[in-house]
Amino acid sequence: MKKQFLTLKTLALSSLMLTLSCTDESTDTIGEEKNDDSRWITIAGARMGSNPGDGNGGTLIYSVSTEDAKDPTVTIEPFDNGFVVPSNRTARLQASEDGSTIFNISYAGDTGGNYTKYTVNGGQNFVQTGSEISIAPYVGSAPRWIKLFDGDQTGCAVYVSTEHQMDDNGTPEDETDDTYIRTEAKVGIVLLDLVNSRILNFKELSVPLSAEEEANGYYFSRVDMPTLNAAGDKLYIGGRLSKVDPTTVESDREGDILASKTIVLDYPTLFNPEVITSGVGYGNTNGYRSINAFEYNGAVYQANQGDPNGSHILKIGANNQYDDSYVFSLDEALGIEGAYVLAWRPAANGKAVLAYRHNGSEEGVSGQQGFFALVDLEAKTATKIEDIPYEADFYLFQYQGFAVNGNEIYLTEAPVGKNGNIYVVDTETETVTKGAQLINVEGSHFIGAW
Repeated sequence: MKKQFLTLKTLALSSLMLTLSCTDESTDTIGEEKNDDSRWITIAGARMGSNPGDGNGGTLIYSVSTEDAKDPTVTIEPFDNGFVVPSNRTARLQASEDGSTIFNISYAGDTGGNYTKYTVNGGQNFVQTGSEISIAPYVGSAPRWIKLFDGDQTGCAVYVSTEHQMDDNGTPEDETDDTYIRTEAKVGIVLLDLVNSRILNFKELSVPLSAEEEANGYYFSRVDMPTLNAAGDKLYIGGRLSKVDPTTVESDREGDILASKTIVLDYPTLFNPEVITSGVGYGNTNGYRSINAFEYNGAVYQANQGDPNGSHILKIGANNQYDDSYVFSLDEALGIEGAYVLAWRPAANGKAVLAYRHNGSEEGVSGQQGFFALVDLEAKTATKIEDIPYEADFYLFQYQGFAVNGNEIYLTEAPVGKNGNIYVVDTETETVTKGAQLINVEGSHFIGAW
């Protein structure tokens, strides 16, 4: 079968042309087959833009069966044979629980904020299904969004806008006499019907901190990773706090790192915002590219980042408050210093694969190298997965997704610009299977499995 080679020119095509190409039934389309009891595993690669590992050259995806994903004799070449996901930069991808559908909201550029979904037919064969809708009028052209765990029904996108508030006691000629009061953070939330491609709800709400924290210059500067509680009546949104010097209103990066916080709202009305504060962890709870919080066994477990004591897994109980009796330090569990959770995903049994870096990570071509660990939420244990090879250029900061199939978790391992493999972790038996080969190209990297 003739292979279709996708060049950088292809990445510049409009979303319309991409849609036409993905639905073309020509012999150039590379397909795969799977058994009825199998699941599609979609692999994503981020092509280099200007610098190795920046991922700004676009995103390509390719799907194989679980059997082929586990087969080390199978070769996967997404950068040469993959489907180009509409997005100016690295696409923000989500998958249905059974792997049969890929959801995408384009990030930045002319198509930024456009929601599309695709039926997975194997190989580069992704067929757009349903209508396209733009959420850019609500949350901008570079939205941060997540698929909620409600049976693939709802997506949630969020943003925050900030404004420094001053009292007007300066002279018109010299506003430097004005006194800083606080920084208002307005959080916007969109609920998106993934099935029917329509907006379900939109709210923009002011989310204040305590009077003391705001007087000291703290405010929410980034929000991300919304998660539903077990009851389905509350939405948790992770946040990053920033600080200004109240005397100068200039950014203050030397201030104390506050305890980790989460915004809690009624769902689906999005009313009654409340900020809850951890008594265990410090730093941010918004994550970066990957889902940062998951419901398990009636509670929500959340990673934090930038904690001076290393990342923790925090627990929010059924009462929608942090459970400070649950203390899970990754520094202590892994015997390292400065653990930083980059991405993670639990299976249904409460055992997870977690991507992380730490103070001892080597500096590679794109940043600090990453590692994977097997985590048990109930036992509060974490063990580095030694069966996966590591080197300085194994970069996981932009890692987005893990594919879950029962108790198995599928992940990608390949340093920037170098070949690698799929690895399958059986979280119950703790066995690791080296799977299909991943063929890379210069400066590019793999960002996960779905």
